[in-house]
Amino acid sequence: MDVTQPIRFPVTQKAVSLDIKGNKTEIVISKYDDRFLVIVTQIGCMGTILHARKEESVSTDPTYNVSVVFGKRDEPWLLACGRQLIEHISCSDSSRHLVLSLGLKDHSPGTLKDIALAVINNRLW
Repeated sequence: MDVTQPIRFPVTQKAVSLDIKGNKTEIVISKYDDRFLVIVTQIGCMGTILHARKEESVSTDPTYNVSVVFGKRDEPWLLACGRQLIEHISCSDSSRHLVLSLGLKDHSPGTLKDIALAVINNRLW
């Protein structure tokens, strides 16, 4: 008799639902071998997608590159949120990149600060 072990999904993930500034907010954090995928939505879809990474240099302090893959390119607070998260990831000695999806009703600095805090409190790094 052949007994097969159940195959576990190879990606560690965490999902949380919370209220941020009166908006139901869903957060899914996935840990892949080379990056983290963080999806935050208040509108039920992905929204603006950012890519963030730490760039090492021998002669200078590290820099952080955050770019819009697609979506709103004129929202500096979205970039600031991505930068805060990649800095936090890097400070935990992880070299993984970050792919961040923000589908938000509210793009205010307070909302984005609360989102970053919620992701950090539920981190997988």
